[in-house]
Amino acid sequence: MAHLTALSIASDEELIREFCHGDRELAAAQFVRRYQRFVYSVAYRYLGRHEDAQDAAQEVFLKAFEHLHRFERRSTIRTWLYRITVRVALSMLRQRKRAQWLPWDEAFSGDEEPQATTLSPDQAHEREEFNRYFHTVLSNLPEKQRETFVLRYMEGLSYEEISQMLGTSIGGLKANYFLAVRKIANALLNGPYGEYFRQASQKPNGDDPHTIQP
Repeated sequence: MAHLTALSIASDEELIREFCHGDRELAAAQFVRRYQRFVYSVAYRYLGRHEDAQDAAQEVFLKAFEHLHRFERRSTIRTWLYRITVRVALSMLRQRKRAQWLPWDEAFSGDEEPQATTLSPDQAHEREEFNRYFHTVLSNLPEKQRETFVLRYMEGLSYEEISQMLGTSIGGLKANYFLAVRKIANALLNGPYGEYFRQASQKPNGDDPHTIQP
């Protein structure tokens, strides 16, 4: 039990060392617990279905464990897992000939089923319609702008982390993020939900980017 507790607060480097030279099974379990939500959410945004994202996450961790002993620490574990996850998800999309981008509020933890909402039928329909519209807005962004927006706004990653993931300079990322936000804002203000967002922008928290959801 003490060893398990120690692993739960161990650094990634210590966890890798334990996996390679110690209790492989225990280290692997802790590794999955630490990163399953991140891997799942990335896979889900590409694949669009809970079952597909779960399958992708399992494949990602199998690939990660196969090569973890050769991890050279040129990037963070999160960056390394992100790259593996994208490759796995794109491979699955090619195999199934299906490409889809889902709104962020439908991404949930890899060990969770979709939760029942407390919205009324009308509210649920309105949310579904907005999600469909926002899906279209995101899909129309250039890939780099979309990825930068998602990783920065939705995942809360630093520009340094995103730079490692996407292979883009920090200056380029900031430009991509600015352009993505401007395009999204224009689409929301000038689209079918324009009146709602114009009213929201007049509220005290109107400058908070997290108010873009109705």
